[in-house]
Amino acid sequence: DELGGPKYYNHFPAGWAHAMDTPFQWTKQIASHFGGTRNPMVISWPAKIKEHGGVRSQFHHIIDLMPTILEAAGVQAPDSLNGVTQKPIEGVSMVYTFNDAKAPDRRKSQMFELVSNRAMYQNGWMASSLAYFPWAATRTGYDPDKAKWELYRIDQDFSQADDLAAKNPDKLKELVDLWWAEAARHDVLPLDWRSIERLSEQITGRPSLAAGRKTFVYNTPLVALPEGSAPDLKNKSFTITAEVELPSDGGDGMIFTQGGITAGWGLYLLKGKLVGLHNYIGLERYRAISTENVPTGKVSLTFDFKYDGGGMGKGGTITLLANGKKIGEVRVDKTAGFKYSLYEGQDIGEDSGSPVDFDYTPPFKFKGRIEKVTVDLK
Repeated sequence: DELGGPKYYNHFPAGWAHAMDTPFQWTKQIASHFGGTRNPMVISWPAKIKEHGGVRSQFHHIIDLMPTILEAAGVQAPDSLNGVTQKPIEGVSMVYTFNDAKAPDRRKSQMFELVSNRAMYQNGWMASSLAYFPWAATRTGYDPDKAKWELYRIDQDFSQADDLAAKNPDKLKELVDLWWAEAARHDVLPLDWRSIERLSEQITGRPSLAAGRKTFVYNTPLVALPEGSAPDLKNKSFTITAEVELPSDGGDGMIFTQGGITAGWGLYLLKGKLVGLHNYIGLERYRAISTENVPTGKVSLTFDFKYDGGGMGKGGTITLLANGKKIGEVRVDKTAGFKYSLYEGQDIGEDSGSPVDFDYTPPFKFKGRIEKVTVDLK
């Protein structure tokens, strides 16, 4: 009953996603088959397109949108921009189809790849190779040189229902060899078939404005700092220290949060109590709640997380302190070690996204005054 509501990160369940891609095979992530790539497109241009409600069957790809718009606008793409030589536009304009439904295809070939799910289209034929099911989080032991390929004649079999690989091995080899050549030409190699690991800045070495720093000081409220630009709290010990001034009624509200409903951390005041929390990918929430109300007036509040170590996603202990006095603690059995969210970041003084827990409602602005928040990575 909760599916589709605010408490869930609303991906379709895999079975429904597959069903809704009927008659095509597979789903999102699967670039080898049309269930992962094929989409309808509607083009309206009353001044130039004479036919109303017409259908076009020529094979095209999303990279063809830009040259289509350029041709329609009568604009020539620059060879150089601000002194930087531009890469050639690989797309093919679709304008030629607008008033000629039977015009021969101008896109003769197209290469596909996503997390090693691969396909090669050429002149009505398509070779397809599935690397992993989209829900497989662990992807080891894959050898792209030994992967199975399928072969389809999509100008006669648009839904890829009839695998012709066994009947046409020479055509299959031709397309597979072409895929490797195109992959090299377009910088697709080397292949990377990992799943959740690709979300991790720590594993991939993705550039970050926060890289190499240990201490972060925030003197003002902050909203939606991207996770990649925020202190990386994953797989390590850290301390969050907030110098605040609380009104006589206790000053409920969010002090610091990173992440949201899918995973992350929160430090906030609720009904006079200090709460320190880790949301483990929406499956478990570990809460340290102070055993006493937080003092009013100027107070130093600390969220200390001691990581167990021994790899990624391990557990640890949250300890809460007020003016150096321990007021709460909780054991965290496991932590989100790869990514907290694809669309949320770090807030100070409120929660501008989804909640890390359901005991408050965003934006949950802090009612006291925050003088400074310091994050120390260890």
